[in-house]
Amino acid sequence: MTRVLIPSVDSSLGTQLLPTLLSIIAGSVDAIGFLGLGGLFTAHVTGNLVILAAHLVSGGEAAVAPMLSVPVFMLALGLTRLLVGGLESIGRASLRPLLLLQLLLLAGFFGLCVSAGPRLDLDAPIAILAGMLGVSAMAVQNALVQVSLKGAPSTAVMTTNITRFMMDVGEVVFGREAAEVAKARSRAKRTWPAILGFAAGCALGAACEAAIGLTALVLPAGLALLALAMPAAGSGKAITTV
Repeated sequence: MTRVLIPSVDSSLGTQLLPTLLSIIAGSVDAIGFLGLGGLFTAHVTGNLVILAAHLVSGGEAAVAPMLSVPVFMLALGLTRLLVGGLESIGRASLRPLLLLQLLLLAGFFGLCVSAGPRLDLDAPIAILAGMLGVSAMAVQNALVQVSLKGAPSTAVMTTNITRFMMDVGEVVFGREAAEVAKARSRAKRTWPAILGFAAGCALGAACEAAIGLTALVLPAGLALLALAMPAAGSGKAITTV
């Protein structure tokens, strides 16, 4: 007997909107973390690599958080994949558990930053731990898009999305094969909301951080709760076949 996981139907409005909502979360977390934690990128790990390399080559002092962010991001991805494997082995869909895990990590990120007060020492252990919770939350989000929302665009890596979108627009305009044009049009329709969502999240996050500091993390935490409540986060069904 083999257990086969049947994912939730992905034609629902919730499934269509979930990647956009996740993009808003990623954009807001990245902007708030960058402004409030001394230039730490939580969703954009490439940025941390650039900052770290620049400091090391120029002889400047590298902050602890950017140095830790890449290995922490990789570790969180690995642990997330292990969790997904465990869920699959018992016939459980992974989307809702991963959304819940992201919510808990973002809530911890928010809670630590608020508890540290408005004069947060960026080199203090609590600030570094808070930043790593944010990095881990974004690692979980990157993973869940890959394993639980297959076919969805990236919700945190906009370089890839913008490149893919422009190539697809070019294919729609200049392509000669009807099948390829149809595929490109379909991809473009899925990609542009994620791009706009991330940009909107960055703008909202930056505005909120400027107004209320790291308390602005209540925004992505609240949106993560909304994502968990969306119909697309259903647990799916497991059936048994011979």
